[in-house]
Amino acid sequence: MVYIKTHLRIVAALLMREMSARFGNKPGGYIWALLDPAAHVMLMTLIFSAIAHAPPLGESFPLFFATGYIGFQFYLATLSQVSGALKANKSLLSYPNVAPIDTVVARYILQMGTTVLIGLIVFSAIGSTLHTPLRPQWEFIIEAALLGSLLALGASLVNTVLFLKYPLYESVFHIVSRPLFLLSGVVFLPEALPNPFREIILLNPIIHVVTLFRRGFYPEYRAASFSPEYLYSWVFCALFAGMILFTFSTRTLRNE
Repeated sequence: MVYIKTHLRIVAALLMREMSARFGNKPGGYIWALLDPAAHVMLMTLIFSAIAHAPPLGESFPLFFATGYIGFQFYLATLSQVSGALKANKSLLSYPNVAPIDTVVARYILQMGTTVLIGLIVFSAIGSTLHTPLRPQWEFIIEAALLGSLLALGASLVNTVLFLKYPLYESVFHIVSRPLFLLSGVVFLPEALPNPFREIILLNPIIHVVTLFRRGFYPEYRAASFSPEYLYSWVFCALFAGMILFTFSTRTLRNE
């Protein structure tokens, strides 16, 4: 119990440190965190509304792209922030009470809270412009947010180890990850794709996260392409592999 309390205090301290380092003491840092996704949604709305009369689902372009972008961010933003947690807090590992996993947990909590807050603000703003009020199905939204972030957490644990051991892997990983935005259903529905392209793109587990998240905002959307078994298998395997690799590399992580 003492061990758990100690690490809870350490995580809380790291969380406050991360908030100060990332957002600063002025409100400008928090405003930019909100403006970035809002700008992406507005840009996609302007581009696609100019070439199409209606979005692939519903009647609102901003709502369609916001559900795709925010759903995707539960994976991508978590992966990006958590993968660099250890490297950013390397100097703190000289303290024996600070464990490598503490830095990961602190960034995971901060990023989840940040994405949730941004999502609430963005969807509240969009909802105020709609003719009919939003009726979110929270069970789908929460499930998608958790699965997306946990998938990213598992991948981040693996990346934390491999980034330190193999610097070339970090560069290759970032290059390979760039097309994910276009391949994860942010700007399209997988059901609209013909075979065999639909079957190929559904191998990407992130598209299932986005599909489930979007289903929470569109009661009429059946999400026929969504496979809970496939997504849960990916999340479990990513977490299991990440925890095993991270646990057996703790000494290496402290000394690298």
